[in-house]
Amino acid sequence: MSQADMYDTFGGPEVLELREVPEPHAEAGEVRVRVAAVGLNPMDWVLTSMPEVAQQFGITLPSRFASDFAGTVDEIGQGVFGFAVGDRVYGTATGRAAADWVVVDPSGADTLRHTPAEISDEVASTLAVAGMTASAALTAVDLKAGDTILVGGAAGGVGVFAVQLARLTGARVIGTASQGTFDFLRQFGVDPVAYGPGLEDRVRAMAPDGISAAADLFGTEAAEAALALGVPSERISTIAAPNPPEGVRATGGIDAQQEDLRRIADAIVAGELTVPIAATFPVEQIREAVQLQAGRRVHGKVVVNL
Repeated sequence: MSQADMYDTFGGPEVLELREVPEPHAEAGEVRVRVAAVGLNPMDWVLTSMPEVAQQFGITLPSRFASDFAGTVDEIGQGVFGFAVGDRVYGTATGRAAADWVVVDPSGADTLRHTPAEISDEVASTLAVAGMTASAALTAVDLKAGDTILVGGAAGGVGVFAVQLARLTGARVIGTASQGTFDFLRQFGVDPVAYGPGLEDRVRAMAPDGISAAADLFGTEAAEAALALGVPSERISTIAAPNPPEGVRATGGIDAQQEDLRRIADAIVAGELTVPIAATFPVEQIREAVQLQAGRRVHGKVVVNL
């Protein structure tokens, strides 16, 4: 037997329960991974609390939980190439990563990549969803060196990737956040600005020559401010916004390229990109971990260790 986080009804963190489940095994074309760490994302608790969104991802009850993981390959199915027992790996298994073992299809909808020796399992478990979402948000606006980009939700789990990737591109980054996160963002070369009413005026004062792009990673406030400041809609992106402004590019990790993950991992190894781990929890405290992450007040990523 093994353990997995599961839920029988849709709801908040209280619906999650660590249960004994049959030990899974890799069949043809599959890889079994002994999970060491799970990185949480907003989409995880959205899937547990919004049946209409879960349906879009093919999730039915009862269901397992979380998507991003890192660990070690311990079983290989027939016909799998490029992976071997003992390999350290990371990736995504939508809606089922928080378990002792996860079985993935690396040639299908799942993502599986080798973990560089220089990157810990905790850091690796945060990369796939957040990293690819951040990359997609920047690609959608065709970010280039010399741009000034407004990033909404800059201190969040996706934001910490987006602002650093933008800086590596050679852009100036203005990031919306709460006052308490300003010093946190400055360490990444970000010019922080408080979110809330008056954002347009504050950004105008910080960038009198204007901004040229925007990526809104939390709602539409930054996107709307960018439009008001004259940024063309095709140079503004949003992620998971229910009603983005007309013409703005709605995007997400599904639009990213697989080589984006390699680029992010290479940047971490080179010391050019840092993944701040805001908090870690044992799997027995999964509810507390989700509650913290869902509160949207953490600076960086929340990780669950198995």
